[in-house]
Amino acid sequence: MIRLLYKLLFPLALLVVLPRYLARMFRRGDFRRDFGQRFARYSPELLAEFAQGRWLWVHAVSVGELLVALKILDELHARHPDWRFVVSSTTSTAHALALERRADWWVPVYTPVDFGPVVHRAFASVNPCAVILTESEMWPNFIWAAAGRGLPVLLVNARVSPRSARRYRRFGRFLRPVTSHLSAVGLQEPGHAALWCQLGVPPERLHLTGSVKFDPARETGERRDFRPVLQSFGFPPEAPVLLAGSTHDGEEEMLADALRELRKTFPAARLVIVPRHVERTGDIVAKLEARGLSIGRRTMEPGKNPVDVLIVDTTGELRDWYDCADVVFIGKSLTGRGGQNPVEAILAGRAVLFGPHMENFTDLAAALLANQGAVEVRDAAHLSAEAASLLASPERRTAQTSRASSTLQAHHGATARTARLIEDALAGSDSTATSV
Repeated sequence: MIRLLYKLLFPLALLVVLPRYLARMFRRGDFRRDFGQRFARYSPELLAEFAQGRWLWVHAVSVGELLVALKILDELHARHPDWRFVVSSTTSTAHALALERRADWWVPVYTPVDFGPVVHRAFASVNPCAVILTESEMWPNFIWAAAGRGLPVLLVNARVSPRSARRYRRFGRFLRPVTSHLSAVGLQEPGHAALWCQLGVPPERLHLTGSVKFDPARETGERRDFRPVLQSFGFPPEAPVLLAGSTHDGEEEMLADALRELRKTFPAARLVIVPRHVERTGDIVAKLEARGLSIGRRTMEPGKNPVDVLIVDTTGELRDWYDCADVVFIGKSLTGRGGQNPVEAILAGRAVLFGPHMENFTDLAAALLANQGAVEVRDAAHLSAEAASLLASPERRTAQTSRASSTLQAHHGATARTARLIEDALAGSDSTATSV
């Protein structure tokens, strides 16, 4: 009955949300490229490529999930150079990054709309041998179509925030017809096992892998040095740099206030802001200029005069920008809710600050604070004071980053364990997986 209701109601829900969905895609730009793939309309070249070889379908909704997927794919490719992957993503930013990073052994596509006929056409075109879902997104028709073909369906690096846990428990009876088709679930934390059992996943299908996102063992792609970019915008080589990653609405003004306060102690201090959504850049620039700051944009030619703040209005570069920072603030944690991932900044060896709203990373944030591997700040004044304290003491920065790195060791090897879980599922055996 639940399956029938979903199939009947989803088209109606799609019509309701479609205007808002299209408006958001339009704001983010470049939505026309490969748009037909959302309805399983693939180019002749792609169809010809799908007709060759054996494909594994990996789904990663947005940029964060895509980066996790690419770490896993690199590990699998090292083990099985002959395996080929179709990597689907939902957002235009993730799709653009996938196109930029694609290799000859994996193909990026858009995720098909979860409407039965569209999903079945997508599976008929790709003809995968398995489906691998990354982190949290489970589209019912997509999973049912895979299960109907007898394909293994894995959920890897399964993420459960407190908000998601409450929602899953509330709607558990509606989710069981979907989660019952999961062949295996790779858990980030042992405490999440009980929830998945409540959702109908048998205990023998649950495996503790740790978080791929928090695994320092493997990174994808070469690191880029953006210090010359800072110098082109007038940042002195010795200037202390506060970098704010994945900021949300309202945080940029607080960071501007923090910069002005920080400059009372460090007059040469500069600010780099990497907003979560680059389409907000124009609004951010206007607000910061109203505060008397000179602003540069990554995508524009530098002017003759040095700037106080550089806005990185590009995607897929945040990891490498962390290398340019002395202190890092993690966005969506002061004015937003949920927080963003602090691990890339920690792996870059940078001292980390974040606000009180790290709900999407509750376990990690608590561990970092308990081990003094990060500092929680309340507002702009507190942010400025803690940043000044860290800048004044290189020894404190080093000690904090060392403790943060130690906190991540519990997840060391998560990428390799996840790869083994996938290998076992494809081989029809759980013999080497670590059960919960």
